[in-house]
Amino acid sequence: MANHQHHSGHHEHRSGMHRPPGNGKPVNENPAAAQQEVQPPTEAGTLYTCPMHPQVRQATPGNCPICGMSLEPLMPILEEDNPELDDFSRRFWRTLPLTVVVTFLAMFGHQLNWLSMQTQSWVELVLSTPVVIWAGLPFFIRCWQSFRNRSPNMWTLIGLGTAAAYIYSVAATVAPQAFPAAFLSMGRVAVYFEAAVVIISLTLFGQMLELRARSQTSAAIKALLGLAPKTARHIDKDGNEADIPLSHVHEGDRLRVRPGEKVPVDGVVLDGTSLIDESMLTGEPLPVRKKVGDHVIGATMNTSGALVIQAEKVGSATVLSQIVQLVAQAQRSRAPMQRMADVVAGYFVIAVILVSLFTFFVWGLWGPEPGWVYGLVNAVAVLIIACPCALGLATPMSIMVATGRGATQGVLFRDAAAIEHMRKVTTLIVDKTGTLT
Repeated sequence: MANHQHHSGHHEHRSGMHRPPGNGKPVNENPAAAQQEVQPPTEAGTLYTCPMHPQVRQATPGNCPICGMSLEPLMPILEEDNPELDDFSRRFWRTLPLTVVVTFLAMFGHQLNWLSMQTQSWVELVLSTPVVIWAGLPFFIRCWQSFRNRSPNMWTLIGLGTAAAYIYSVAATVAPQAFPAAFLSMGRVAVYFEAAVVIISLTLFGQMLELRARSQTSAAIKALLGLAPKTARHIDKDGNEADIPLSHVHEGDRLRVRPGEKVPVDGVVLDGTSLIDESMLTGEPLPVRKKVGDHVIGATMNTSGALVIQAEKVGSATVLSQIVQLVAQAQRSRAPMQRMADVVAGYFVIAVILVSLFTFFVWGLWGPEPGWVYGLVNAVAVLIIACPCALGLATPMSIMVATGRGATQGVLFRDAAAIEHMRKVTTLIVDKTGTLT
């Protein structure tokens, strides 16, 4: 943990790396973070949480009730596939040609004069419907959830803006006679399908970039998970040996660790003597001699002799698993600045909706003809342009990047508040070897 002390008018930084929790657990200085303690998934299934709101926990995947973002496993797993990224990529690439055609018709159709304007409206309706209804479905679901949970967010603005533009355009195409003559332009009621489809496509593209960034920030955790061997050499009560998956190892099992192999789990040496490379844990380059009765740590490297060990801690109880939990917890913890940004974003969304309504009525009542059409277009523009994406994503992403980068360099932060407080540090104290422990 990046601790800090106030002494003689300056801050003293005693440790940039928190010792992985073992028999004793240090007191967390941040009460809010203490409530967000990562709990290992039970055998019944994986727990899911929101990367932006770690207090959200549920047993099944879905969307966050606060921000609408897709939930992810509480404990990262070594999976290369990202189903959410695959889904958004598929929706984006399959509908991008439709978006391009609709936008082209809206910008140049009246100049090329290929179709009558009313026919062009029908063509745009047919082409834009799959983009809005299918590609934009996740965003409308999140928008609805924001209303149901009374938690306005960026999806509230995106859903309202695209729905308003699309529904108005459908009505103008299907029933143009229902609109006043002032709404007519070049032989048809003006439509804005291109606004809806461009917003959907750009939002999908933005989500793809964000999901890729989140995958990269979790690379440090996956690298830690990859340190553990996949199998262990199990010795049964008759002395027979067999390789078994690491998940099948239980406390009390006898395991053989041959030279050049990694220690599978935390345990105690029953037989043999060897040199163990513990640099993945301590950073020390020199191997440590282990003999009967000594404890060994999972994922450390056995460099010389063969050992027989007895498993003491397996699964989520190992030191390596607790390091992974610590990094995951730090990535999901909330800095004081982030909590302030969330409060501002909540009021900001409500203010934007009110300004959008005000814009619509001002243009409709006092704007030039067709005032209500201009009012709708400008109201939609207010909803979309004012999307608080930076407020909602910038701080969490910076925390994820900082903790992930720190983990790859051997620096573990207890929570995001420690990262924020690092700017006040003026003195760094290390031991004689230069190692932070």
